[in-house]
Amino acid sequence: MELEKFVDPMPIMKTAIPKKTSKDGDYYEIEMKEFSQKLHRDLNPTRLWGYDGQFPGPTIEVMRGKPARIKWMNNLPDTHFLPIDRSIHHVAHEPEVRTVVHLHGSETTPASDGYPEAWFTKDFAEVGSFFEQETYEYPNDQRAATLWYHDHAMGITRLNVYAGLSGLYIIRDPREEQLNLPKGEFDIPLLIQDRSFNDDGSLFYPAQPANPAPNLPNPSVLPFFVGDTILVNGKVWPYLQVEPRKYRFRILNGSNSRSYQLALDSEAPFYQIASDGGLLRRTVSLQAFDIRPAERIEVIIDFSKFEGQTITLKNNASTDATADVMQFQVVLPLSGEDTSIIPKNLSYIPSLQQNEVKRIRNLKLSGTTDEYGRPLLLLNNKLWSDPVEEKPCLGTTEIWSFVNVTNVPHPMHIHLVQFQLLDHRAFNVELYNENGQIELIGPTIPPKINERGWKDTITAPAGQITRVIARFAPFSGYYVWHCHILEHEDYDMMRPFVVIDPKTEKEGR
Repeated sequence: MELEKFVDPMPIMKTAIPKKTSKDGDYYEIEMKEFSQKLHRDLNPTRLWGYDGQFPGPTIEVMRGKPARIKWMNNLPDTHFLPIDRSIHHVAHEPEVRTVVHLHGSETTPASDGYPEAWFTKDFAEVGSFFEQETYEYPNDQRAATLWYHDHAMGITRLNVYAGLSGLYIIRDPREEQLNLPKGEFDIPLLIQDRSFNDDGSLFYPAQPANPAPNLPNPSVLPFFVGDTILVNGKVWPYLQVEPRKYRFRILNGSNSRSYQLALDSEAPFYQIASDGGLLRRTVSLQAFDIRPAERIEVIIDFSKFEGQTITLKNNASTDATADVMQFQVVLPLSGEDTSIIPKNLSYIPSLQQNEVKRIRNLKLSGTTDEYGRPLLLLNNKLWSDPVEEKPCLGTTEIWSFVNVTNVPHPMHIHLVQFQLLDHRAFNVELYNENGQIELIGPTIPPKINERGWKDTITAPAGQITRVIARFAPFSGYYVWHCHILEHEDYDMMRPFVVIDPKTEKEGR
């Protein structure tokens, strides 16, 4: 169905309020529940799942060094309203509705990381094999950054997130305040997602791929899914009225599979100041930038020279209706003098290349087919259920090389750590597939200037080796690494890894 663009104002998510506050930190209770919300002027209210009955969920704001404890409560129905494939991950006998929350980008213990098999049902009546505690603990002892929380339940992450289970988590730091960046009402999150709708306003998600084979399970997992409609902060193609001044935008690609190349039709530049793990070393001026699922990019846009004009945020990666994202209408009068600045220098980022590298791992991104002929994407040719192979020691630095033999790029995410991108380089895929030999081709491709900060999700292009360096700290235990295309993550492009504490030499839980 065709929906008129730019007819609804863009909402800004409410900020979560802690139930208790003390010098030791804040305590929250956040409820997952079903509700209906109007996503466009001409759509009937849409059935959704969300945190605290909101889509997206409330923004959680914390101060660096002040812990937060969150009791995530599943009060969802017993049955899912999206098509569940029971043929994958041995989930046929597990509860249909199960959830677990992952705070993406957080340095936290395994018990609070949202391990896929730490799921729980309504009132914690049933729990997965890795479930440890009802209340999650987030130390927040890391750089100021824009993180996000979303569901991570084994085998149904794509469906739970598509149903609405996602939200932003912002770590603030007094040192950042000293930079005099746009703040307060001029510091705005933009959570970009795509969806498709049925005529009655309900969410559309296919039960099977197009032209399914006769013996294909029904429902069946898809190799990817992109919607035909773009939402920002839970509204379809919204507009935002702004003043002729500088604004800071915290942009998250919260889509299941879709990547974006964002640009402004006014040809005004973006001034990128931060990536996944917080501030860059220096501000980077960009006319356009790519952002893949789960990546965050923070930019300043200066509207001071566009008073009375309308600027469209475009998606240059698309040529259909999804080539538009939202509009900025520079129609509000100045509420006061704009004293914010666009700093040249932002932060200090030490290079991990100075560390002793304990291990270099070549990690293959590949694909095959399952017994039904469906695409089955794998990491190191292993299923999720295969024994753990990656076992870095606590406090050590490793280089992980993603060797992508597939014909598509994959946004790779490693839990627990913020890493640094070293480089990309093409290689002879045919030779590698024949005998495992790596023959590098062409020049080394260094990180783009806006990729030289801390990252937790990075694009591994097809036919290239992408190298990242990370220090595995501050906690030991079980975590995961995976492609953040959610349809890939669910089947079966996700693997566990375990950080081993050399003092105990135990893998722990």
